[in-house]
Amino acid sequence: MQNQFDERTGTQGFDPAVSVGVPRAARDAGLRSYMLKVYNYMASGVLLTGIVAMLFASSGMAAQVMVTPLRWLIILSPLAIVFAMSFGMNRMKTSTLQMLFWAFAGLMGLSMSTIFLVFTGVSIAQTFFAVTAAFMGLSLYGYTTKKDLSGFGTFLVMGVVGLLVAMLINLFLQSSTFHLVISAIGVLIFAGLTAYDTQKIKSIYFHVAGTDMMGKAIIMGALSLYLDFINMFQFLLSFMGSRD
Repeated sequence: MQNQFDERTGTQGFDPAVSVGVPRAARDAGLRSYMLKVYNYMASGVLLTGIVAMLFASSGMAAQVMVTPLRWLIILSPLAIVFAMSFGMNRMKTSTLQMLFWAFAGLMGLSMSTIFLVFTGVSIAQTFFAVTAAFMGLSLYGYTTKKDLSGFGTFLVMGVVGLLVAMLINLFLQSSTFHLVISAIGVLIFAGLTAYDTQKIKSIYFHVAGTDMMGKAIIMGALSLYLDFINMFQFLLSFMGSRD
């Protein structure tokens, strides 16, 4: 996903390694407050998605709606919102981005409601807690490491593209073995992206601190981490979840 706050794509002549992993920056109260807001937005979005998914599935509406053509609107709407936020954030107000973020999280809940129709509640819960623990560890690494992960991130983004191509191919092959391989690789890719995006979000702070772009950076950072978490969860659930 494009992120115009990422200084690694800019031309300011700023070396990201200068600000990455600097102890003084890690202790900065403004940086801690900024990161806390990013995590709060991200966690609230995941919570909203989970609540909507559970309610939609338990009401019986998911079983009825997700077998109709309407399911494509539900599935594709979150993607449209991500593109709108990514490419239109400079023209949007912070309040508009907030509204779109919550709409995205809610629509993702509708889209993900089908997992409650396919997998057992126990396996969903186990996968969620496993991903939560992994996410916390990976994000902490991305926040504290002094190593510049920008080159690693480029490789991972290329991996996402390859993953999408493999998923499209398997729509025709319908290979269960290939599906498991894709799921395993997907978990690894988004695990790596969690660390990369955390470091990127941290480094962005030094460009937006004290500006009116701070609010937008927080929301877009939360969106990036949300996508990492949700994708890692879905791939891991597909790989190790128990089906009803």
